Amino acid sequence: MLISQLKREALSEESVDRVLYRGLEDGGESADCIIVLGSGKASKYKLPIAFEAYRSGRAPKLLLCGGTVRDFPEGRMSEAEHMRIHAINLGANADDILMDDRSQNTVENMFGALMELQRAFLINRVKRVLLVTTSFHMRRSLLIARYLFPRHIEVMPCPADDTNTRRENWMKSEVGRKRAFDEVGKIVDCVENGLFPDFEV
Repeated sequence: MLISQLKREALSEESVDRVLYRGLEDGGESADCIIVLGSGKASKYKLPIAFEAYRSGRAPKLLLCGGTVRDFPEGRMSEAEHMRIHAINLGANADDILMDDRSQNTVENMFGALMELQRAFLINRVKRVLLVTTSFHMRRSLLIARYLFPRHIEVMPCPADDTNTRRENWMKSEVGRKRAFDEVGKIVDCVENGLFPDFEV
């Protein structure tokens, strides 16, 4: 079945699982850079996964995306800046951190990331990136990145689990179910709007 054929009012747990989670495991690949998409809790859930990949030598650079300004315990700052502080506290070299602190959504994350990759590497020299975001957000993020990035750049998933939308528990809470079903709706919207091509699930 194609994404465009899904009926939002008749989505099953099995179809949500197929759309959001199936086939998006971390394959352990190395890359030129690790891109981390921002959110209010990115430093808690996403950054540790990205830092472990960086620490283990899978990529020499971290690219932190997120221009939304929030009130964090450390003060008022962008999501990217908050992640930068935590990355350095974890042990990342400040010179290895790239910043996109202007983007406001997933599409803008990708354009901001491309700009920073160009400045840091020259875009033609980038061959592969790891994309870090929450597991339930990965499908849409990956499809947007693969559609917008130049064809010679391989974008690989490196998912991070949060509390309520892990593959094994999203259906067990009202919060998890709402976020998962809403995310499938956003993917359908993206296909209908032509942001990325229709695909089989």
